[in-house]
Amino acid sequence: MADSMMSKAATMEIPINSNGDSRNLAEDDSLEQAAKIQWRLREKDLQQVMVSGPNLNETSIVSGGYGGTTEGIIPTSSIKDLRMKSRGVSIAPSQIAACRIAHQSEDIPCIPGSNMHHGSSNSSMTADEATRGVAVEKFDIVKKWGLNTYKCTKQMISERFGRGSRTVDLELEAQIEVLRETKRKYENVLHLARALTNHFYSMVQTQHALGDTFADLSQKSPELRDEFEYNAETQKLLCKNGETLLGAINFFVSSINTLVNKTMEDTLMTIKMYENARLEFDAYRADLEELNMGPRDAVTMARIEAAQQQYQIHKDKYERLRSDVIIKLKFLEENKVKVMHKQLLLFHNAISAYFAGNQQQLEQTLKQFNIKLKPPGADKPSWLEEQ
Repeated sequence: MADSMMSKAATMEIPINSNGDSRNLAEDDSLEQAAKIQWRLREKDLQQVMVSGPNLNETSIVSGGYGGTTEGIIPTSSIKDLRMKSRGVSIAPSQIAACRIAHQSEDIPCIPGSNMHHGSSNSSMTADEATRGVAVEKFDIVKKWGLNTYKCTKQMISERFGRGSRTVDLELEAQIEVLRETKRKYENVLHLARALTNHFYSMVQTQHALGDTFADLSQKSPELRDEFEYNAETQKLLCKNGETLLGAINFFVSSINTLVNKTMEDTLMTIKMYENARLEFDAYRADLEELNMGPRDAVTMARIEAAQQQYQIHKDKYERLRSDVIIKLKFLEENKVKVMHKQLLLFHNAISAYFAGNQQQLEQTLKQFNIKLKPPGADKPSWLEEQ
């Protein structure tokens, strides 16, 4: 009985045209494949297919005689489609129907043209996933930053109003305060030394102009030639010694500037990082203490564990920066003593030799500290640089 039903179903799938021959139409390829697959269906699947009735959707009716064109072939599926549309029933195309039948037996995918766009769809999905991953990563960074900022701001406000506790290292904070006060005083010394340099440079320039004027008058006033020449030589000597003293003072100012604005500033930057780490450590410590005082359910225990991890991370960071600050303060103090001992000795010897009129001792002082004076006009750009 199953064989007869199979032969009947296969016979009803053959289209008939005007001359009695079977032609391979475009839509019949999928039906022939479906018919071949149906031979391998099990008896149960065959009965399920036959219960729904034979597939007459692709049967053709020829309206013309022998030798008629294909325009005279009217598929019965179009007639049936019109009937079903009038009843409000939609019919799937024959290719999709055949694919569904094949999918029931051999798990053939029922997406027409899916292989054509498979590669492009995979590449677009990969690009979308990468973009989504970057966006999620940025969102997590912003989220962590916002949470950390909120906790630190809350801790800062609590400390200022006296409601929160803070970690205090009395010895280290005393050293930090001494450094800040020392930096303020050294900045004042630097400001005064620069003012002295500017005023003394103006005096040297005035002496140089005065010496040139005396020399010019000695040539034009025969009766006062000797007096003008004496004064011109004196002013030129003072101008030369003044330029030597300016070299020593400029070296003193440069060394103080390096000590204040580079060495001390680097240590203060590390101190600032240490203070921020201390604030974060106290913020997460207060958060952990608040959670430990609450109930101990499953959700709270998970939050306590996460808070414990963050507390340990910020504690390690705080202790590491604290150790860095202690080391930098120690080296800064040693460097400050060494630099200032040399610079103060230079400043004293140069000033004493200049006002004593001891040109030889003034030059010896510059040689002792390896100070080389720039020749006149060395600061001006060369002819090639001007071009």
